Amino acid sequence: MTYRVRSAEQRRTEIQAQAARLGIDEAFISKLVDTFYDRVRADARLGPIFEAEIGDKWDAHMPKMKDFWSSVAMNTGRYAGKPVPAHQKLAGVSAADFETWLGLFKQTLIDIAPSTETVDYFMQRADRIAKSLQLAMYGLPGLPTRP
Repeated sequence: MTYRVRSAEQRRTEIQAQAARLGIDEAFISKLVDTFYDRVRADARLGPIFEAEIGDKWDAHMPKMKDFWSSVAMNTGRYAGKPVPAHQKLAGVSAADFETWLGLFKQTLIDIAPSTETVDYFMQRADRIAKSLQLAMYGLPGLPTRP
């Protein structure tokens, strides 16, 4: 494996150039988040979980999600939240629900992304995020959890 030493600004510039090449910009992020969360809200399993937590605060939640995905996909640095505690407090979420979430996210990308490369770019990140949240919420399978 080859490692390159570069500044944070160089890395950010490279990520933003790659995102632009893939057709990822703020308008795409906005459409992705809006379309995806419409699907989450309509999902028989995920909809009630999110509705119980967010309720009538979707207007405040959506800009945060757009900032999150802008930061993830384009390294804009706009998101300053803490996703692990936010997800840990969701009542009734199971590890299996992450597969539903990822499936809805991938289908949304397939439906709206300009290329399969764009789908892959997002799904690599979404898979890592889901795994990270699952580890934080449920630990490693087979290992004892803290009391």
